[in-house]
Amino acid sequence: MTEKLTTYDPAEDLASEEATALFMAEAFKTGDVGYIAHALGIVARAKGMNQIASQTGLSREQLYRSFSEQGNPTLKTTIKVMKALGIELTALLPTSPAFSG
Repeated sequence: MTEKLTTYDPAEDLASEEATALFMAEAFKTGDVGYIAHALGIVARAKGMNQIASQTGLSREQLYRSFSEQGNPTLKTTIKVMKALGIELTALLPTSPAFSG
């Protein structure tokens, strides 16, 4: 008997603000800008790309392209999307207990 595998979509698990915050915190810990951008794209899909496009003034196509695994969004685009998602980008000093770099 063969097993039928399905594709896992992490956007399906981002139903709460806490799950989204944890997901993005883990992405930022990697320091991998491509992975962080892709993770933002996953969060945007979870919230609804139409809604994010409307809030940012960007097209859905631009959002999908910018936040794909091969995407390279500008800082301006990244900040617009983060604001629409309710995610805040902050800076911490290395001596801060919250700093884990």
